[in-house]
Amino acid sequence: MIPVSDAVDLEVAGRTVTITSPDKVFFPTHGETKFDLVRYYVEMGDPVMRAMADRPVLMQRFPSGASGSSFFQKRVGDGAPEWLTTTIVSTPNGTTSRALVVADLAHLLWAVNLGCLGFHSWPMRASRPEHCDELRIDLDPGPGTTFAMAQEAAALTKELLDGLGVRAYLKTTGNRGLHVYVRLEPGHDSVAVRAAAVAVARELARRRPDLVTDAWWKEERGERIFVDFNQNAPHKTVFAPWSVRARAHAPVSCGLRWEELGAVHPDELTVRTVPARLAAGGDPWADMDDHPQPLEPFLEMVRRDQAAGLPDAPWPPVYPKMAGEPPRVAPSRARKPR
Repeated sequence: MIPVSDAVDLEVAGRTVTITSPDKVFFPTHGETKFDLVRYYVEMGDPVMRAMADRPVLMQRFPSGASGSSFFQKRVGDGAPEWLTTTIVSTPNGTTSRALVVADLAHLLWAVNLGCLGFHSWPMRASRPEHCDELRIDLDPGPGTTFAMAQEAAALTKELLDGLGVRAYLKTTGNRGLHVYVRLEPGHDSVAVRAAAVAVARELARRRPDLVTDAWWKEERGERIFVDFNQNAPHKTVFAPWSVRARAHAPVSCGLRWEELGAVHPDELTVRTVPARLAAGGDPWADMDDHPQPLEPFLEMVRRDQAAGLPDAPWPPVYPKMAGEPPRVAPSRARKPR
């Protein structure tokens, strides 16, 4: 074992990345260390870079490992190496910051050395910030729901997208939920993509109101899978594919083939198992960039809902009031008509 006081220099992507305290335990269940996490990302370099290359990321840092406290870091500090690629991102209120761009694997490992256990990526490339290139359907299991219900909601989503002629990709979140990704053709911003996500959420809720909800307010959701359409709002990030969650057993947000939906449990997909899994069966997301999908089938759903008189869905509280949005107040707190 490397003594905790030592550091290791790695040559990655033509850069030298120093890993300090490499034997610090990050994941207590099986004792995986910081250097084990580094090895995971090196071994998974190709699929990680296919999914995250050129994307800005929000870093979730756990300096003491998965069982310790954490904080989100959007800004890259002044002490970063000169070779680090960054880009300017903004919040809904217009505050800007210099965010890390995953330009190559060295950039990712630089963040891992800082205790980053969770990369939350933007749905656009830093080189083309005006184009949102991913629709992300977040199947969020709330209190009282099960992973089996999330699996059922994912199958329902696949049925809807197949009917639209849209190719989609599935992954675990590293926790209890599932994400469905659609790679998009260029030409649309995040406002349009969020509108598409709202339409998807509403249609899924119409098809299976016992299983799925599009209710933004928690008091209205019940024990159903919430389709979190606002994860597609401008400036929102989602837990990145192949990223490792800060949970004790080191689970991975793992891409799956659709036929695996009912056969795999997320707790089985960890830093110990996922590299061998891909070595044996390949990357199920490998061809995603080869199949960009049009947004138009979703926008047709948006127009249908608008024609039926449906207003926009509520936006998160940090956003300015948006055109067509209903009152942004929980139903239980809304002023009752006299």
